[in-house]
Amino acid sequence: MAKRSAPEVNAGSMADIAFLLLIFFLVTTTIEVDSGIQSKLPPPVPDEVEPPPIKQKNIFQVLVNQNNQLLVEDELMEIKDLTEAAVAFLDNGGGEGPAACAYCRGDRDPASSDNPDKAVISLVNDRQATYNMYVTVYNELVRAYTILRNREAELRYNETFEKMYMRYKEWPETEKETPEYEKLGKQVDEIRDLYPLKLSEAEPQEG
Repeated sequence: MAKRSAPEVNAGSMADIAFLLLIFFLVTTTIEVDSGIQSKLPPPVPDEVEPPPIKQKNIFQVLVNQNNQLLVEDELMEIKDLTEAAVAFLDNGGGEGPAACAYCRGDRDPASSDNPDKAVISLVNDRQATYNMYVTVYNELVRAYTILRNREAELRYNETFEKMYMRYKEWPETEKETPEYEKLGKQVDEIRDLYPLKLSEAEPQEG
């Protein structure tokens, strides 16, 4: 009795099927991307250019140590009190003459910052401090700027800076050549210039 031959499997199209599956998974797969603090780094400064001198009273020192403790001006402080302390420093207005601040509402302590343009917040974190603690401190400091910008925007334009900025950012592309858009942009820049974000992040320290 003759043996029956086994039917052959046509594998000619398997490569095409595998290629199509590969494309499908590449298109549909979501790749997770770590998100962090969105900050723009300043442009590099040439070596021959010396930075302008900064008075010590115009520097607000914030340190996160290895135990996740917050030290402000070498004194322990709770997170809940950080924003208020930063606002008081930025809005102090202790300068006189050309350094005077007409719109500041602080204590005008001559031992503290002259004006918001000269005030610098220095943030340093220990390498052993947790990332969550660092982000929390950073957010509280940025919130201080937001509070002051919102105050001035409401006084001048009856609208918070956050709303003004969102309107400016979401303005339709087809209407960006209008006088209204240019006016809003100038207002946003004006409020930013009143309280410029000068947050210096130094290299992490060893514990």
